[in-house]
Amino acid sequence: MAPGHRGSGDPRHDVAIVGYGPVGETLAILLAQRGWRVGVFEKQPTAYPLPRAVHFDHEVARILQAAGIADGFAGLTETADVYEWRNAAGQTLLRFNSRPLGASGWPEANMFPQPELERLLDRRARACGVEVARGCEVVGLDAAADGVTLAVARDGRRDEVRARFAVGCDGANSFVRAQLGSAVTDLGFFYDWLIVDVRPHQPTPWSPLNVQICDPARPTTMVSGGPGRRRWEFMRLPDESIEDLNSEATAWRLLAPWGVRPEEAQLERHTVYRFQARWVDGWRAGRVLLAGDAAHQMPPFAGQGMCSGLRDAANLAWKLDLVLRDAAPQSLLDTYESERVQHVRLAIDASMELGKVICIADPAEAEARDRAMIAAAAAGHQIAIPAGMPIGPGVTRADDATAGQLFVQGHVRRAGASGLFDDIVGRGWTLIAAAGDPLAHLDAESAAFFASLGGVAAHIGDGGIEDVDGAYHRWLTEHGAGVVLQRPDFYVFGSAARVEDAGLLVRDLRRMLSN
Repeated sequence: MAPGHRGSGDPRHDVAIVGYGPVGETLAILLAQRGWRVGVFEKQPTAYPLPRAVHFDHEVARILQAAGIADGFAGLTETADVYEWRNAAGQTLLRFNSRPLGASGWPEANMFPQPELERLLDRRARACGVEVARGCEVVGLDAAADGVTLAVARDGRRDEVRARFAVGCDGANSFVRAQLGSAVTDLGFFYDWLIVDVRPHQPTPWSPLNVQICDPARPTTMVSGGPGRRRWEFMRLPDESIEDLNSEATAWRLLAPWGVRPEEAQLERHTVYRFQARWVDGWRAGRVLLAGDAAHQMPPFAGQGMCSGLRDAANLAWKLDLVLRDAAPQSLLDTYESERVQHVRLAIDASMELGKVICIADPAEAEARDRAMIAAAAAGHQIAIPAGMPIGPGVTRADDATAGQLFVQGHVRRAGASGLFDDIVGRGWTLIAAAGDPLAHLDAESAAFFASLGGVAAHIGDGGIEDVDGAYHRWLTEHGAGVVLQRPDFYVFGSAARVEDAGLLVRDLRRMLSN
């Protein structure tokens, strides 16, 4: 069935999304942009107005670019060039440097306020025709072979809504997950932290912008909350109750040593969070799927919580699109979990390793840690925040070392227009080569199949598209590739040594999507 077509007796929505945070918003946009009828059901009548997530990386910036909101980044984000860890004496234990231009064409570390991001996404979703129903709680879910029925409660009334697929983006306490009965793998990593967000009355320079204080007397995090905002996180000590920690008076008391007082700043929010490390075993049951915190949770130390949820949305959107238009079997959706759960587990492991360093409250253990880390740093060794983690097995070419890697986005120029590749050339399934037009090497059947996917082809250099910053030539040279096939979520399907082998890539993809 063509996107947007609705026959008599059809479900009201092609996809019903439960939950309207950043993950639900982004998934709704990515589907609606492909022409599908998307309905979102959110039990809260209004958007949550206070900060939560404060970081996204270059890959997520590219996903948001694909969602059509990149123009709104100005004034929303603040680039963090350094994340420094110090001990109680102020000695540097670790120093993570973030590049102003990452592999995806955006800064590697972007600090932002979540309410502002959600407003951008909401405006975009509504402009794309997404039907947003706030104050509507999903209280029942019945999945059948041909669709999903949601029972939706609002203003004392209960209605039934039909959809072809449903996705639970409804957070850590997901109703949809409970209905699926999915088991959860919990790594037992629990720490309570007081999160305090403030808005200084006067512009305040912070150097470095993001700092971690590994002081056993009180492990403390200080990071940007986006332009004009600052976040502190204070770990709960063994002798403290959550009730005593989670008070405005305690927040101001803990802020005072850092020179922040009520007369100098507005206290936007204070709340105690329990950091956890877990994922769901079973992200799909028939026509019902999970995404974001409904499928996984991780400590915030690597800044990958919301990022992982938006990666879920980017992965799931193109697969649902192919299944909805009968271009691939429903079994394609099984690759959503197999690809994403490996990625999530790597992010969780990295976050836990960082947390184990930070969350030390024993002075003797902290002293030993400091000695070891200072020595390791002097020798050039340190823990690394994960970057460019590969996805798990799924829709990638077998026996291909580049398959499953995140691909690059560079600045290009074509016909007098310049900018990021996705905006100038296009996005989706993309064939890129430097020694000729890859389309010229597809047989008629492969060319027709690639066109049916909305495929994009790019000849970089030699009269084709100018590789302004050399990103594509560097990648192709480094990997000994003459042609690469990029997926719609920006991961590599596969590559080949010669541009003449472009047809092999497309034929492999066709076989995989037809199984």
